[in-house]
Amino acid sequence: MFDLFMDALIDSVKLLPYLLVTFLFLELVEHKFGDKNEKVLSKNKKFGPLLGGLFGAFPQCGFSAMASNLFSSKVITLGTLVAVFLSTSDEMIPVMLGEKMDFVLMLRIVLFKVLVGITVGYIIDFIYRRKIVKPVESIHHLCEEEHCSCKKNGIILSSIMHTIKTGLFVLIANILINFLIFKIGEENLSKILLSKNIWTYFACSLLGLIPNCAPSVIMTELYLSNFITIGNLIGGLLTGSGLGILLLFKSNKNLKENISVLSIIYIIGVLVGILVDLFI
Repeated sequence: MFDLFMDALIDSVKLLPYLLVTFLFLELVEHKFGDKNEKVLSKNKKFGPLLGGLFGAFPQCGFSAMASNLFSSKVITLGTLVAVFLSTSDEMIPVMLGEKMDFVLMLRIVLFKVLVGITVGYIIDFIYRRKIVKPVESIHHLCEEEHCSCKKNGIILSSIMHTIKTGLFVLIANILINFLIFKIGEENLSKILLSKNIWTYFACSLLGLIPNCAPSVIMTELYLSNFITIGNLIGGLLTGSGLGILLLFKSNKNLKENISVLSIIYIIGVLVGILVDLFI
C-alpha cells in the first residue's frame, strides 16, 4: 500500500509545474488583458491542432493536463484539445525503452500518433468551425467557481492556490486508480487482451483511457511477445492521454462536452487500430 501511495504522489508532484504554468498564464491573461483577451487569444487558433499535436508528443502527460485547463477556459479549441490527447506520449516512451522496443519502431509510433492527432484535430475544428469562432469566454469563471479571491490575492498566490487544489484532486484520483489496478491485477488485465478477435481493439482502447502507466506497460509487453497486434497497441496508445481526461472532467463543468471528447478519443483509438492492422 505504501508503494501505491508513493507512486501516486510522485506522478502528482511531476504534474505540478505544468499546472502552475497553466494557471499563471490564465491569471495573467485575465488580469492584464481583461475584456481584450478574446481578440488576443483567438488570433492563432488555426495553428492550434498543429501545435497541440507536436507538444503532445513530449513524453509527459503535463501537456494534456495543460490542454484540459486551457480548453475549459475557452483558450484553445476542441480540435486542439483532441490533437493533444491523441498525440500525448505520457509514460509510453520510457516504457518502450525499458522494454527494449526497437527505437525506429517507437519513433514511427510517436510520429504516427502526432499525425493522427493533428489530422483529427483539424477535422474537428472544421466541423465545429461555427462554434469555435464565437468570442472567447472570460477566464475569470475559473476563479468564481473555486472562490479563490484572485483579485485580492494577486496572480502568483492565486495560481499557487489553483495548483494546490488541482494537485490534491490528482493525488486522490491517482491513489484510487493505483489501488483499483492493484486489486484487479495486471495479469487479469492482460487476459482481457488475449482473446485475439475484433473486441480486442475495443478492450485495448478502453484500457488506454486509464490515466496510469500500467496499461502502456501491459500493452507494450504483450505486443513484444506477439500476443496483440500493432493495431491493438496503437489503438491503446492513442487513447492514453495521461491525466488529461481526468482533469478535463474536473475543470470543465460541461459534462456533455467532456463525454463527447472522451467518446471521440475512444472511437478514434478503436477505428485507427483496426485500420492499421488492415492496411499496414
